[in-house]
Amino acid sequence: MSDHTKDLNLLGDQNVPYSFEYNPGILETFDNKYAGRDYFVKFNCPEFTTLCPITNQPDFATLYISYIPDVKMVESKSLKLYLFSFRNHGGFHETSVNMVMDDLVKLMDPKYIEVWGKFTPRGGISIDPYCNYGRPGTKFEQMAENRMMNHDLYPENIDNR
Repeated sequence: MSDHTKDLNLLGDQNVPYSFEYNPGILETFDNKYAGRDYFVKFNCPEFTTLCPITNQPDFATLYISYIPDVKMVESKSLKLYLFSFRNHGGFHETSVNMVMDDLVKLMDPKYIEVWGKFTPRGGISIDPYCNYGRPGTKFEQMAENRMMNHDLYPENIDNR
């Protein structure tokens, strides 16, 4: 493994156990080689599942996670395993999306992050929670406010349901 992946335990390991319960401890980071540059990293996660905390029925979503890293970045295999750990977790859509964002902020301390969950309809209605965070006292805090105030003003065509 190269020097920048030496501290990663999951990448390349074929015998990684899957956690069927919510597990933020599985997340890993690596150093951002371009910490002096602002750029977005976007993850599209079309197979996110969690359970309704009331009925225990499965909920399915596409999660969009976009962030501007600072020093640390999330390793994608650990992110996949982390998202998988929601499989048997009972949480409302809004709670799950906010938990993902909170865990990633705690893990990486990004300059900016947003998480948007587009859940498939149940009972004839879909719920699409969106949350974001910009580092306080920086232009990214202002960016978060602006993106929140203008979020979804022009909804796209729904093609993931």
